[in-house]
Amino acid sequence: MSSEHALAARQKIRQEAAAIGVDEAFISRLVDEFYDQVRVHPHLGPVFNNVVEDWPDHLAKLKQFWESVALNAGVYSGRPMQAHLKVRTIEAAHFGEWLYLFEQTLRDIAPGEAAVDYFMIRASRIGESLKLGLFFRPDNTTH
Repeated sequence: MSSEHALAARQKIRQEAAAIGVDEAFISRLVDEFYDQVRVHPHLGPVFNNVVEDWPDHLAKLKQFWESVALNAGVYSGRPMQAHLKVRTIEAAHFGEWLYLFEQTLRDIAPGEAAVDYFMIRASRIGESLKLGLFFRPDNTTH
């Protein structure tokens, strides 16, 4: 894909997202409000609070992550799977709780149902991918 074609594709995604109220400002608000709730959640809070040492820095990374996911912004360069592999207190059930809380936050603040759907499709795929990678990996033994 040429850089001109990639730029045009990125612009189209941003325009489509903007048409349903999804932009950097919305993503920033979503991340802030969602993780405010995560931090006090009875099951999710301890998982995050025990590993996140610098919440402002972590939130900035999460905003870049979601901008890259939702707007194809290309501003995130982290490795989510490797980061989550280090957290020994994550349980498979946490993913359902995370997703439920994420959807509730979206329903509270999203400009419309289209924005909820837009994020939930992506969040569901990401959550499923992380859960599979963390809990359902084939054994690493040599064949």
